Amino acid sequence: MGSQRRICFERIIPPAFEAAGTKFWPKGFTLRVAFLDGDPEVQAKVRLFAGEWMYYANVKFDFVKKPDQAHVRISFLQNGSWSAVGKDALNEAYFPKTEPTMNYGWLTPESPLEEYSVVLHEFGHALGLIHEHQSPGSGIKWNRDAVIADLSGPPNNWDVATIEHNVLSKYSSATVTNFTQFDPGSIMLYTFPSEWTLDGMAFAENKWPSKIDKTFMSNMYPK
Repeated sequence: MGSQRRICFERIIPPAFEAAGTKFWPKGFTLRVAFLDGDPEVQAKVRLFAGEWMYYANVKFDFVKKPDQAHVRISFLQNGSWSAVGKDALNEAYFPKTEPTMNYGWLTPESPLEEYSVVLHEFGHALGLIHEHQSPGSGIKWNRDAVIADLSGPPNNWDVATIEHNVLSKYSSATVTNFTQFDPGSIMLYTFPSEWTLDGMAFAENKWPSKIDKTFMSNMYPK
């Protein structure tokens, strides 16, 4: 198939699918964020787009200068775009204080503004959200062979374990107790073609948090 979709991924530490409901920060929490590197223009746009979540969630993002004082550390140097999920960022065995908990591998000063939807997706992860297509409410019937064939090639070049972890595996309602009905408009949903499913289901890229995203975040971080 040779897809050219650049796909974001979660960096969930073990046990990945047993503790997903425990990763949210306390309501009213101030999440300190620091940049480890990156162009100042790109950094400014990341700050702008990340701030959208504060309209719906009772949290605050405080961008600080010293990475060792930050809960979230952002880099632009590694491959792909990814984030730790919620409080996983505090686990120094997986995210040492000198290393990023979030990365934007394709944002540059020349990136169009629509590319910055990735910031909303990754900061959704940073606040504890999982992928919508892996929610217990999802009924997607994956064409496993097609998904693996596509994502194992460029530009993602993922191994099978990464594909299983970020696409094919599904959380159970026993471990994720707070979730909505499947939301095709969610910012946390991947874009994928009809060839990836057995019934021809496909979804275009979402650029903004949906109404359900906003309501769910307001419920998890009430004001």
